This record gives sequence, C-alpha cells and structure tokens, in this order.
Amino acid sequence: MAEGLIARGVNVITFNFPYKEAGRRLPDPGAVLEQTFAEAWRAAAVSARGPMFAGGKSMGGRIASQAAAKGLFDPPPTGLVCFGYPLHPPGRPSQRRDRHLPLVTAPILFLHGTRDPFGTPDEMRELAGTLESATLEIIDGGDHSLVAPKKQDPSGASVERALDVAAAWITRLSSSALATSRPPA
Repeated sequence: MAEGLIARGVNVITFNFPYKEAGRRLPDPGAVLEQTFAEAWRAAAVSARGPMFAGGKSMGGRIASQAAAKGLFDPPPTGLVCFGYPLHPPGRPSQRRDRHLPLVTAPILFLHGTRDPFGTPDEMRELAGTLESATLEIIDGGDHSLVAPKKQDPSGASVERALDVAAAWITRLSSSALATSRPPA
C-alpha cells in the first residue's frame, strides 16, 4: 500500500511495531502499539511539509484510529486512512473494535473488501453511517487485503482502485486543509 501511494504522489513513512522488530508473531499490548505509532508520528512531523494523515492496513489502521481517539498525535492528523479495518475477529461479529471511533475528530476513509471476514460490507456501512466524517469505499471482490480473486480480477485492479481512491481522498483533504490554513490575501 505504501509503494502504491508513493507512486500516486503521496509521501509515506512506514515503521515497525516493537513485536515486528523483535521477530515475534503476537502483537504488543494496545498501549505499546499506540505509543509506538504516536512516537513515529512525532518523528515524522519534524520534517513534514503540509497536512499529515495517519493510517494503515488492518491492525495498523485500527491502532492509528485508537491513537487519534486518545489525542496521541501531535499535530492532529488531517485524516485517517484504514485499508481493511478489522471491525471484529473473523466469525465473531459481537467482538466489535469500534467503540473508540466516535472519539476520532479527523475524517476517516475506510477501504473495505466485499469478502473481508473482519467485517461485512453491511456492517461497515452501518459503522460509517454512525460516524460524522467517515467515508466508506467498498472494493468489489476484495478480501481483507482488498485483493479480488485472480479469476475475477487478473490484473489486480481491486487494489489499484483502492489506492486511487485513497490518494484522491488524501489530495482533496490536503487541498482543503491548505486552503483553510492560509491567511486571506
């Protein structure tokens, strides 16, 4: 996703959570993940020029939203981009991971596949409908990684479409943020 956004003119900074750096499979506790994201954000903000967006794929997007909900990002993000938001564990729709989302003040873009076991399109539509500044883009045939079956999508257009939507959304919000931050002439 990072390479695809970079190819579309979006500057991207990536980092690893401590468990990945240590070669472990099990993620760190939520507070550690959130703090790590906030530290990476602060480090990126030092050299950032213009609006900043937080986000990630699956757990990365969830942790970005949790950190944003807790106000851990300084400066606050212009928006959040969540590729394959893990609304609940597969097969466990009662174990939702969305209680914090109403506390996020930045606009959120959810990119979600129709075959994603971490949340159905209807569950995601319902969620997005409850959030004031959420945008949902359903990727037809996409799984949790937004990849459609080769037979349906031999060229990988589903992922390309998700990247196009994300880049356009980021560009639009960036332009709006820059226009409102400029002093009148």
